[in-house]
Amino acid sequence: MLKRSCDVVLAAIGLVLLSPVFLLLAVLIKLESPGPVFFRQTRVGKGFRTFTLFKFRTMRVAESSGYELTCGNDERITRFGALLRRTKFDETPQLWNILRGEMSIVGPRPQTPALVESMRDHYAAILCARPGMTDLASIRFRGESEVLGNVDDPVDYYLHTIMPEKMELQQDYLRRRSLTLDFWIIWCTALVCLGSKRTRRRIEVAVARKMYRRRAAISPASSMEPAADRELSSVGD
Repeated sequence: MLKRSCDVVLAAIGLVLLSPVFLLLAVLIKLESPGPVFFRQTRVGKGFRTFTLFKFRTMRVAESSGYELTCGNDERITRFGALLRRTKFDETPQLWNILRGEMSIVGPRPQTPALVESMRDHYAAILCARPGMTDLASIRFRGESEVLGNVDDPVDYYLHTIMPEKMELQQDYLRRRSLTLDFWIIWCTALVCLGSKRTRRRIEVAVARKMYRRRAAISPASSMEPAADRELSSVGD
């Protein structure tokens, strides 16, 4: 109840304070490329209930299919859209989803019905909570699109390398969730989105190592560094 109250208050304040910025962004998005201001997509929320997620549109309008992964070199991304994606400001319309009770500020990121259905058994434990705008996995895989742009098969790499680690982090969050942890995640998210490249890398690696230490404590025999961490380490410093 306290978490939900914090979500409502922070989302309402955010929408009021950011409304002039939203208006300016809407004009800039329309000026750069034709199409709607907002990107809408069906995602799966708490209890496997679907809802419409809102983002600022960052790409030229085109037909999409499959898991709809976006790689760093995707030619559909506009110049202004690249800035919005880099700062994660394209996610801010989800404050409206939070106010409607479909999302929380902190929680496992919502996925598309196709992806959830392909891993339904795993998501049964994760979707006991509202999805969020940010979480440990969002911080950990801040450079996800750049990583996917450097592999031969982005969909296969996402499903078999990145997703297992994301779900592990999400389950870890659900086991330990608290307001203290939520505010720490919000703080780290702000640093990752607005800080220098060095700051972003330090936080991403810190979360990755924290996950590795927890994994090693559960299974001491495991001595392999997470594969996706090795890939992230190769992304610009």
